[in-house]
Amino acid sequence: MTIVDDLGTYDAVEHELGVILRRARAISVAMMREVHPDLEPGAYGLLIGLHDVAPARPSDLAEYFGVGKATISRQLKVLEELGLVERRVDPGDGRAHLLALTSEGQCRLDTVRIARRERFNALLGTWPEEDVRTLATMLARFNELAQNAGKLARSQPPGS
Repeated sequence: MTIVDDLGTYDAVEHELGVILRRARAISVAMMREVHPDLEPGAYGLLIGLHDVAPARPSDLAEYFGVGKATISRQLKVLEELGLVERRVDPGDGRAHLLALTSEGQCRLDTVRIARRERFNALLGTWPEEDVRTLATMLARFNELAQNAGKLARSQPPGS
């Protein structure tokens, strides 16, 4: 008997996603410590996000992550103190700053990403490539669905 038989289809999906999320969190904490032992989970996520969208203003990062500017400011301060992120004057507006990874931040993040990729390759290496491709496609569909649902929820007035 499978989990789907025991729980029902939707409950089984929720259960399996919960297991994946808990394991992903544990892996992320280990990887985060490899970037820097004093790094906090929120700052690690910001570091990865900044890699994807840099250079960016703090307000752009707050919007990208769906958090307040104060939260972003606190996490950026930590990343700057650790030498992983730097501020640069925005050439389009001398009053504003753009944030980007330092060469040290980029190097540390690259090292961790290579280790993470090797871990996934080892984990999924026993599966046929078509199965891995199907998993990636389905996860992308789910992520898009979740992202759109999050946008819809944020656009709704409170209590509606």
